[in-house]
Parts: sequence; C-alpha cells; structure tokens
Amino acid sequence: MKMFKKSNIIPSTFIAVVVGLSSCQRKNTLPAIVPDVITEKTVNDTDDPAIWVNKKDPAKSIVFGTDKKTNGAVYAFDLDGKIIEEKTLRNIKRPNNVDIAYNLKINDSTFTDVIAFTEREKQQIRLFSVPDMKPLDKGGFPVFTDEQDTTNRLPMGISMYQSPKDSTIYAIVGRKTGPKEGYLYQYTITADSTGNLASKLVRKFGKFSEKKEIEAIAVDHELGFIYYSDEGHCIRKYYAEPSMGNEEISCFGGEYFAEDIEGIAIARMKDNKGFIIVSDQQKGQFNIFDRVSNDFIKAVNLSTLETDGCDVVTIPLNSTFSSGLFAAMNDQKDFYFYDLDKVIK
Repeated sequence: MKMFKKSNIIPSTFIAVVVGLSSCQRKNTLPAIVPDVITEKTVNDTDDPAIWVNKKDPAKSIVFGTDKKTNGAVYAFDLDGKIIEEKTLRNIKRPNNVDIAYNLKINDSTFTDVIAFTEREKQQIRLFSVPDMKPLDKGGFPVFTDEQDTTNRLPMGISMYQSPKDSTIYAIVGRKTGPKEGYLYQYTITADSTGNLASKLVRKFGKFSEKKEIEAIAVDHELGFIYYSDEGHCIRKYYAEPSMGNEEISCFGGEYFAEDIEGIAIARMKDNKGFIIVSDQQKGQFNIFDRVSNDFIKAVNLSTLETDGCDVVTIPLNSTFSSGLFAAMNDQKDFYFYDLDKVIK
C-alpha cells in the first residue's frame, strides 16, 4: 500500500510512473493532483468503486471496488486503503459496476443498507447487506431475460435509486450491448412477506448512439435524475421516477471528452448545488459539470490512468477526508482516494 500526505509537492518518482505508463496521460497538460491514499492491489482488473458511509462512525466507512475477471471479487477497503478481507466478496464471475443503497425495507421492523453489483458472466445482479455482507438475493437476480440474443444479457453498469416519494428502491442496469432505444432496464427491489428480496422490471428506457457502449450510470436522488455515459457520444439525462416518463431530458458534454466518457459521480452539496464529475478516460482527467445547469466548469488531472468508475461522498469521514471523499479506479489494479476539496476547489 502507498500513502501520500496532503501536499502540493508531487514526488518525482510518482510522476515518472504515471508519465511512463500512458501516452494519453502525457498529452494532459493540467497539473497532476496527488491522491491522499492509494489502495492495496487487487488480483486482476479494477473497475468501479462505491462508498458506503458508516453513519454511526464515518471513520469506519468502507470503499468497495470491483475486480472484473472470471475469478473476480468485490473488494472492501478501509479509509487507509487496506483490504478488509472479512468483508470482501470473492469468486464472483466478472463483477463490473457496484453501488450502494441505504435503508432497504426487509420487513416492518428491519431495514438494511445494501451493496448491489452486476455479475456479468452469470447475467445477473447481486445484492448483499452492508456491513455484515450477507446475501439477500438467493444467488442473484437475472436481468434482460426478455432478450432473445443472449449477448444482450451481459450486465455492466448499475446504479441504485431510492424514490423520495414512497422510498421504493430501484436498480437501474445497463449492459455490454443493446438496442438504440430501451438500452437500460429499471427494476424494483422489494421484500416479500417472508423477508426474501425480489426484483421486478418496471421500465425500459434510454437512447444509445451505437458508437461504443454504455457502462457508467449515476443517480441524483434528491433532484430525481439518472445520468449515464454513452461512451463515444454524450452524457445522457433522464428522470429517475418511472412515472415521469422515458423522454430524454438532455444529451450533453460530449465535446469536452477525448474519446470514452466513463465513470460518473455526483457530488451533492447544500441547497441542491453540487457537481457531476465524469472520467475522460483516454485523456487521463475528469471533467466537472454543474449539478443543476449541467454546464461545464473545469477539468482536473487526478493522475489516474484509464479511469473507468468513480464515486464521491460530500460529508466529512476522518481527518484525511475532512471535506468528503472522491474515489477513482486506476488502471494499475488499485483505487485512488482524495479529499474532495482537492478535486473541486
């Protein structure tokens, strides 16, 4: 594990490693921002993080991160970047994206936080309780089952949404390939009378340019929007509530990206202000947009390589992450953690 203290001085060895590994990164002329923490290495290929906030003790929050191979895993890291083995889920068949939902109702007296992730090779999504990491899905919920072409059943992206209207929890799921219309599926996640969870398809929505693929999905719970990356085209925006319809609200930001539009994280601030932070993968930077207007604000170089997924929380967790935590995948089998102010200020 490598750790860096907060500093404006970037170690020369760190720069040499970053510059030597990526020609795309060499084209980035923005000053490199050093991470506060670099996690321990995974076995295969990191992809997407999700931050679970421990509301009783934020310093004990967990960053989960996927490692996407046949012998894959969903790793659990503490805020120092160390692997928490007893909370790591192993032998997952190519886990791709991961997200967190809070206060899922199991019965009248039981609620639990959940981690949800896609298991691509089994064509399903998985749900486990957090922090005790117990399976809630009887082995998994199949997705895209109405597709005759099985290549269209391989899930990639996932994001959880809890409706402020009735507290219903939804999983929005994307896939490796799909049609020009109805690329994403939205499922309710509910418990039956015995406490067992079930999923139910409630809508298909979302345009696709057919240029590359759709993976990254993020939900703005308070404002009620879903954003996803149509990788070679734009960031697409839809209503999160199924009752609001399937019409696209906007398709924006594509001109600011070198090639692939990847991970999306929504930094929620007071009074509905905040930022949408999106990975510009081949350029080795992140583009930041206004949460309300979706106007471009700036780009930052966080020194990561070929970033797929990212996540953010905007509350203090400990002395290192006193303004919040931004976590990003790095293409060296690890994740980078930053105090949020280093990203958005």
